[in-house]
Amino acid sequence: MPAATRWDADEAVTQLYAAHYSRLVRLAHLLVRHSGEAEEVVQDAFVAMHSKWRRLRDPDKALAYLHRSVVNTAHSSQRRHNVADKHLSRQLPAVASVEDHALGTESRAVVMAALNTLPTRQREVLVLRYYSDLSEADIAVTLGISRGAVKSHASRGLSSLRTTLEES
Repeated sequence: MPAATRWDADEAVTQLYAAHYSRLVRLAHLLVRHSGEAEEVVQDAFVAMHSKWRRLRDPDKALAYLHRSVVNTAHSSQRRHNVADKHLSRQLPAVASVEDHALGTESRAVVMAALNTLPTRQREVLVLRYYSDLSEADIAVTLGISRGAVKSHASRGLSSLRTTLEES
């Protein structure tokens, strides 16, 4: 790889990392079970982006690429956890992470618990919309679904959250 191209990739990914790493880790944490796993998901996304930097058609869409990579990797991780849970002979008590404690109040814990009961796609749409503040179009690109599907998942997810929270 020519030195100039390598430098461009290094510099670009370093700037993206500095600007967006923490926010992407928080996003991943909302989609996976552990903060350490969330950090790995985000680091893997940055490594993949660096290795594919020259093949990016539009470097201005690098952040969208990172969002999609984080969501897809978190989704795969959740599938692996679901399979593992089915094979556990007994359910182990959940251990809260330091970040969970730092997140704060009891009401936030109730909302997080309700969010975790949603189907994966609904949870992803709501997290991207209300946590990452992405538009419907950006969510559609990130998840590889139509804007109509984004609206549908958001509507169903909010309805389910409302019902769950009213019952709490």
